[in-house]
Amino acid sequence: MGNCRSSSCALLGKAHVVPDTEWRIQDFGKTHVPSFEWRIQDFSSLLKTGAKRATSGAFHCSGYNWFLQVIPMHKEAGSETPYVALRLVPSQLSLVPGHTVHAVYELSIYNHSKGMYCGCKASYNFDFKNTYSKEQCLIPLHELLKSSAFLVDDSCVFAVEILKIDVSSPEKKAVVVQKKATIVQNLFVQKKGFAKGTYTWTMNNFLELDLKHFAKSPTFEVGGHKWYIGMYPRGDKYSTDCLSLYLFLDASDEHHLESKKVVIMTMSILDQKNGKHFTGTSDLWVCGESWGWPNFFGLKNFKDPSGGYVVGSSCIVKADLTIVGSSNDG
Repeated sequence: MGNCRSSSCALLGKAHVVPDTEWRIQDFGKTHVPSFEWRIQDFSSLLKTGAKRATSGAFHCSGYNWFLQVIPMHKEAGSETPYVALRLVPSQLSLVPGHTVHAVYELSIYNHSKGMYCGCKASYNFDFKNTYSKEQCLIPLHELLKSSAFLVDDSCVFAVEILKIDVSSPEKKAVVVQKKATIVQNLFVQKKGFAKGTYTWTMNNFLELDLKHFAKSPTFEVGGHKWYIGMYPRGDKYSTDCLSLYLFLDASDEHHLESKKVVIMTMSILDQKNGKHFTGTSDLWVCGESWGWPNFFGLKNFKDPSGGYVVGSSCIVKADLTIVGSSNDG
């Protein structure tokens, strides 16, 4: 990952996975026309949130919805050097069970001094259960932070160009990637003054809800927006023997049309006997309609009588929500 043998590559740093291994990214020149460009306006503020990953809003390309994910402090196995890495993620809603989507793409960061994108070419086979590509390291974090070429006024630009899509299915079709204008999103991360809120959903009729495909909490308000928790007690179609848990922006909320909120959340199922709560913390993400975990908690452990997650007919879910910024289209 990150090793490029092209003679046009620019040396950006060294990793310690193998002694003297050089990490390089390629100058793409004018041939690289991104399908999607993500402008992070406050990169130092993003780092201060402590988020392991930041996920863009969805963008559409060739019949699929995609997300670009930035991992600001990624470490390869055996290396202590943190790298800024990217990966491509298709929306599960775009994928069809039994189909494999083979995508070829270029991940990049914009070099303001050269006026061009620099990055690496990659490919991945996406399917219904495999929606995260391998991380591609672009530049050591310390190199980015001191660079006047990639980081200008605490802002940097990441991008992806999707070059080719082949679908392995009974039809075995190739998807034509149509060249369109680059889709641009801006990410603004606040330095302080985050809106925070906690909501506890106590279900005293969980055994009744457990018979349903989907259960939703009452709506609650954080940061002037209306939200609710959605649970699939026996898992949704993306899960494997797990309870699925999501946070939704309520459809009646009109304020989200002004600008999308950038959110970090923690969801917990409370252990009512032993105090050993089961917790998941999200990436930093641009809030569309929902975000969550298809495989939040294994059903066997969740329903184990020795645990305290379901006591009688009682189950308690807690959501801690922090709004750290906003996003809009460029």
